[in-house]
Amino acid sequence: MRISAAGNSLRSASAPAIPQRGFTLLELLVVISIIAMASAGVAFSMRDSAQTQIEREAQRLAALLESGRAQSRSRGIPVVWRSTALGFVFEGLPPGTLPANWLDKNTTVVLGSSLELGPDPIVPAQSVTLRSALQSGAVWRVASDGLRPFAVQVADTAAATGAAP
Repeated sequence: MRISAAGNSLRSASAPAIPQRGFTLLELLVVISIIAMASAGVAFSMRDSAQTQIEREAQRLAALLESGRAQSRSRGIPVVWRSTALGFVFEGLPPGTLPANWLDKNTTVVLGSSLELGPDPIVPAQSVTLRSALQSGAVWRVASDGLRPFAVQVADTAAATGAAP
């Protein structure tokens, strides 16, 4: 008579093995950790779209202002950037020289804001504040001290007025 010891199987050696179904705990933990890391990476890489868009507009405006400033100096003509209801205009430059609209229709500045761009190499310290109509907290400032190029700065939402400092 056969005696079954611990660890011995009750089935005979000639009986087919029973296939196991499902996943092991280790396999499930590995898959869950991969999903968690991937979702965390996606969450950290995504930013608020309104905040990103207004920051891009501010960087673009800073580059356009520097381009207008360089053209004013090279041509020896006064150039003024002025905001309009539909965007902005570079007064003094031929039409079509530089873009005159925002990329995002929700970008706003104080209507009538203006910046002197030249032709003098040193201009007064000035700034303009950009806002997003979609998000009240999305406020960026493009400013120059008159000597350095225009740069983008995060504006204090309580003190942002859109006027020159």
